[in-house]
Amino acid sequence: MPKAIDGLKPILLYPVFGLLIVGAISFYVFDPIFGSLNTWLVEALGNLGTGNKVLLGLLLGGMMAIDMGGPFNKAAYTFAIGVFTSSGNTDGAWMAAVMAGGMAPPLAIALATTFFKSKFTEQERKSGLTNYVLGLSFITEGAIPFAAADPLRVLTSCIIGSAVAGGLTQLWSINVPAPHGGIFVAALANHAVLFLLAVAIGSVISGLILGLWKKSPTLVK
Repeated sequence: MPKAIDGLKPILLYPVFGLLIVGAISFYVFDPIFGSLNTWLVEALGNLGTGNKVLLGLLLGGMMAIDMGGPFNKAAYTFAIGVFTSSGNTDGAWMAAVMAGGMAPPLAIALATTFFKSKFTEQERKSGLTNYVLGLSFITEGAIPFAAADPLRVLTSCIIGSAVAGGLTQLWSINVPAPHGGIFVAALANHAVLFLLAVAIGSVISGLILGLWKKSPTLVK
């Protein structure tokens, strides 16, 4: 390019063309694949019915932690939203399950980095603190960097705790009539204290499993 406009590359051309290329790949390649997967998962959840609410709560909660924002997470959330809207925003039972399941992973990361400090690097401990806020706000994606660095231990731990949290919301017949918000909408729940207790129990279980299972930084291979 002419030297006079060479400086535009990092601030205009790279971002614009990078966005267009990634967007095109996502739309024409990934969207058909994961869109179909998402649709199938939502239909599969719908066919399960609500006969055993605790088992479905376990499944929905666990799905929220499988990929933390990916197709499984979104299928569980979409299913809950579908029931929520079709009932006229009165049936938030499944919203309680997915919200509790989605809040548990980042809170578990935060707890693990706080109480098992030797198992994490200094940077991970600093990042772990932000997961308190993210978890309480129902932003599951805060756990993604930790899951990417140690997928087996982090994902397994989080799935177990999230499943427990989701199952407890149904065992205790908790209803959260809000599609998002985490702790900020907890007061809307019919059993606010039990909802927070379900989140806490799931988070502690995941945090303990991760903290005990994870290797110290110098031992991770």
